[in-house]
Amino acid sequence: MDSLTGINQIITQIKSTSEQAAGSPPTQPATMAPAHADFGQLLKSAVDQVNSVQQTAGQMSESFVQGKPDIELHEVMISLQKANISFQSMIQVRNRLVTAYQEIMNMQV
Repeated sequence: MDSLTGINQIITQIKSTSEQAAGSPPTQPATMAPAHADFGQLLKSAVDQVNSVQQTAGQMSESFVQGKPDIELHEVMISLQKANISFQSMIQVRNRLVTAYQEIMNMQV
């Protein structure tokens, strides 16, 4: 779930920014990232975490195929599902970022 923390922080920042743009006061949830956090750094961190989860799942899968006795099938399946869920979440964040970018570009100044 650690990889989803960064993604949730990014989504929270996007919601806060959209509320400010709409003129409503921003909400301050408990999971809000510190104000000094760089958006690009948060995004890179989230991508790195997704990559790490996928690499771990790939290594576990390779170990299972090689017949290593300390790797169980259910552990491999769980790690593969975690990798899939984190990747799908990252795709959703990307889609939301693209949509937000398009909306900003269509705003009249």
